[in-house]
Amino acid sequence: MKRLALVVAVIVSSVVVAIAGTPGPPAKAVNWNMNATIIEACSCPMFCQCYFNSHPSGAHGEAGGHYCKFNNAFKVNKGTYGAVKLDGAKFWVAGDLGGDFTTGTMEWAVVTFDRATSKEQRDAIGTILGSVYPVKWNSLTTAEGDMSWTASKDEAHALLDGGKTAEVSLKRYQGNTSDPIVIHNLKYWGVPRNDGFILMPNVVEAYRTGDKAFEYKGTNGFMITIDQSSKDAGAAAKSGK
Repeated sequence: MKRLALVVAVIVSSVVVAIAGTPGPPAKAVNWNMNATIIEACSCPMFCQCYFNSHPSGAHGEAGGHYCKFNNAFKVNKGTYGAVKLDGAKFWVAGDLGGDFTTGTMEWAVVTFDRATSKEQRDAIGTILGSVYPVKWNSLTTAEGDMSWTASKDEAHALLDGGKTAEVSLKRYQGNTSDPIVIHNLKYWGVPRNDGFILMPNVVEAYRTGDKAFEYKGTNGFMITIDQSSKDAGAAAKSGK
């Protein structure tokens, strides 16, 4: 994925910890793992060219040049962060990648945690997301909301606050058989393993709150299950990747 290959490998967590006083010994590394399925959509035409180029599509039919405005709705299938269990946790990442991936800095993102998640789960997810998306953001904030998430091989739906805050609805492409069309052997950001991009153009993908609200219909969408652990992140750091 060229956009990832071109970025500066700086991990930014959504959780920032400030420590006052004299620095103590470095904290012991925490072992973690996460297997999660993402319902994802963005403003790019199908299939998102950001996975193969250094900038998004500019063919949006509106002013503002190149950008990739996205909604990524996560559901953790299985995961732990130390003693913290993440199974079933839901969270949402919405934002805009901006127009130039060669700088290593994306435009903005908001990580919204499902209201049912605990503080410990949110802290863990924030740290893990730094390895999933190893980039800088001009603006990175957090929020909470009520999140619903349902998916099958034919369609997928995710809502924040019943759709008032955000919505993604996908419907799969028809292939030669009853099975969906899947792209394999394509890297998803900083994640070493995935089960393939299940092609599902969006019926709608919208972020409906704040001064950066957007809504698109019929643009890029897919489902993907990712798998990553702290061992992967450690191996990448040692190799300089």
